[in-house]
This record gives sequence, structure tokens and C-alpha cells, in this order.
Amino acid sequence: MSTSETASYRQTFSEMARLAVPIVLVQVGMMLMGVVDTMVVGRVSALALAAVAVGNLYSFGVLAFGMGALMALDPIIAQAVGARDDRAISRGMQRGILLALGLTVPTSLLLIPVASILRLARQPEELIPLASQFAHISIVGVLGFYLFVVFRQTLQAMGRLAAVVWTIVLANVLNLGVNWILVFGHLGFPPMGAAGAAWATAISRWVMAAAILFFARADLRPRLSPWSDESLDHRSLWGMFRVGAPIGFQYMLEFGVFGVVGLMMGALGTSEVAGHQVALNLASLTFNVPLGVASAAAVMVGRAVGAEDAIGARHSATAALSLAAGFMSSTALLFLTSAWPLARLYTHVDEVLAVATTLIPLAGVFQVFDGIQVTAIGILRGLGDTRAPMLVNILGFWLIGFPTSLLLGFRAGMGPAGLWWGLVAGLAAVAIVLAIRVRVKLGRGARRLQYEAPGRR
Repeated sequence: MSTSETASYRQTFSEMARLAVPIVLVQVGMMLMGVVDTMVVGRVSALALAAVAVGNLYSFGVLAFGMGALMALDPIIAQAVGARDDRAISRGMQRGILLALGLTVPTSLLLIPVASILRLARQPEELIPLASQFAHISIVGVLGFYLFVVFRQTLQAMGRLAAVVWTIVLANVLNLGVNWILVFGHLGFPPMGAAGAAWATAISRWVMAAAILFFARADLRPRLSPWSDESLDHRSLWGMFRVGAPIGFQYMLEFGVFGVVGLMMGALGTSEVAGHQVALNLASLTFNVPLGVASAAAVMVGRAVGAEDAIGARHSATAALSLAAGFMSSTALLFLTSAWPLARLYTHVDEVLAVATTLIPLAGVFQVFDGIQVTAIGILRGLGDTRAPMLVNILGFWLIGFPTSLLLGFRAGMGPAGLWWGLVAGLAAVAIVLAIRVRVKLGRGARRLQYEAPGRR
């Protein structure tokens, strides 16, 4: 690498870090809402903790497709920003809103039959009523959550993140307060337990949508008005959906394998589910850092593609992978050496602690693989390559990871640890293949994504 290229890379690394930090804060802030739900309900009972784990597992699994489909805004808007195409930015956000409205209906319908599905999955009968109630209450917040995603992705691509950060801070304060009121029964409200946590989440999601629109009104209102007739073109809307649908399926495949493992934990017992939830919550919290880096990578790579800057795209990808791998190596060491004190933050129940302290070190094993695979997905999303990650997820998680979980967890008698070793195998396979895919795609160069109908560009 020449001196000028080295300087360019350092500048890109610095810019990546500046963009990634607020995105990471947002990702961690969103995750903290779930952490608070878990910690608060964990003080009620092991049954309530397990019910929230299963109910949230199902409801977020259903939400995942729509959230992923809306991530089509990452390459569409970021590339438009790089190309200085202001009209395309507005059209992209407006179509994102329409897509969010359309996705709300099937998502809500899929949240209704949760009890029957949990029984088919052989979940403990005592969990099903509370978990079903949690999922049903979650329907209230579906549209609010999807609208927030649309506004967040738009602002990220534009590099206007202050409003998103303030929104998440407000949402976390509100979520904690509503949890305290409804879960335990304060200020005249009856104690609602797990249902109170569900209501806190649903209310917070609508506040997030309203707050981000308020805080970022100077940036978003010009994108909303005047409303473009071109945004209503059904062929272009379908084109956006075709870009986003593979991301949605990829989210479902990845979240789904963790979800299915969680359901298999339910077949082992309530303490196994609760311990799994503690370990997964910790792993998910650290995962949000490379997830934020991946979003920054999608933005910066997308902008570079829009500006026809191949070197900038390569430097952005390298910086993102370096940041993600470095952070996850540090958290891997923490999980491997501090399982007991970390588990004690969530629960004092001996049976749950025993499971959690077995699984937390395994989360440390897959940390680096997890960071690499999600960052590679962000890079590919910025390039407009959304189908390959979906296919790789099928290979890694469902043809390698899931069978390994079944074999080790049940046939080999390793229980919860065996189920998680399957996750390790799946994540390793996905990370290796996607890293190769990134190198190949960047070597070939990339052109701006074209998703609109002819004559609408």
C-alpha cells in the first residue's frame, strides 16, 4: 500500500469509527430495552423470565422479516447520497413508509396463533399462556417499530444520527419507567408481570417513531412533503421489496436458528430456557456493536459505490472488519473468564445460574465469528448484494449448525451446551464463506443498485 493509500485508509478508518459510534449506541440502546425487560421480569419469577424469553423470541422472530426487508433502504439511500441524487433519497424514504404499512398486516396476523405454535414446539404448558399474551400485546407496537426503522435507516444513510441517539435515550428511560410501573404494579396499576413488560415495549416503540420524527423534523419533513407520485409506482415498490426480501429472509434464517434452539431448550425445562435467555441476552448485547459497525459499513460502502469510488469501498470494508473483529475478540475474553459474575447480574436462582454459566463461555467462543459474519453482511448490503447472505445463511445455520445442535444436544446427551456448540459451528461456516464473498465482490467492483421501474429513475 502506497503512502497516499495508507493515508486514505487511515482517514476512512477514522470516518468509519465516527459513524459507527453513534450507530452502535443506538443498537446497544435498542438492545438495552430488552435487557431491562429481562432483568425486571427476572425479579418476579423464573416462570415470568422464561415466558418473556419465549414470547419475545417468537414475536421478534416474526418482526425480523419486515425489519430486514426495510433494510433495502441502506443501499438505496446510501448510494443515492453518494451520487448526490436528492430526489432518489426522498423517493426511497417515502416508499419505505409504504412498505412498512404493507408489512404490518401479515406481521400482525402471524403473531396471533402463537399458542398453537408453542404447543407444536412442545414448550412447557405453564409458559404458553404468558408467552402468548406477550406476543399478542406486541402487535400494538408493530407499525411503530417499522416506521422507526424507516426513519432510522434514512438518517443513517444521510449521516444525521443525533436525533436517532436522542430517541433511543428517551425510549430507554420510558421503557424502564413503564416496566417499573406495570410489571410490579406502582402508581395505582395492578402488577402485570410479563404482560407489563410487553406493554412497556409496545408503548416505547410508538414513542420511538414519534420522537425520531420530531427530533429530526428538519431532515425528514422535506423528504415527506411534497409527496412524490413516483413513490406510489407499484413496480418500483415491488423492486424495493425484491431488494429487501432476501435481507428479511436472511434475518429470519439467522434469528430463526437461535429461536429454534431456544424452543429446544424449552423441551429440556424451564431453568434451561431461563439460563439460555441470560446467556443469549449477553451475547446479543455485545453483538449489537458489530451490528452497528455493519450498518456504518453499509452506509460508507454504499456511498462509495454511488460515487463510483472503488478504492473507498475497499477501505471502508477493511476498516469495518477490523473494528468488528477487534471488539469481539475483547468480549470473547470477557465471556470466557467472567461467566459467573455476568450471570449473577440477571438472576440468583441456582438452577438458572448453572445453565447460564455453562453457556456464556460458549458465547465467547463464537463472538469473533459472529462479528465477522454480520459485518460482511453489512458490506455486501452496501454493495447491493442481498441474496448471497441469505443463501449462505441457509448453508451455515440450517445445513450445518442446526443438525449439529440436534446431534450434540440430544443424541450425544450434551444438553444445553450441545445445542450451543451447533450455533458455534454454524456461525463459523457463515463467517468464512461471507468473508470470501466480500473479497470477491470488492475485487470485481460494483455499480449503483437499480431497483426502480424503467422510466422512473
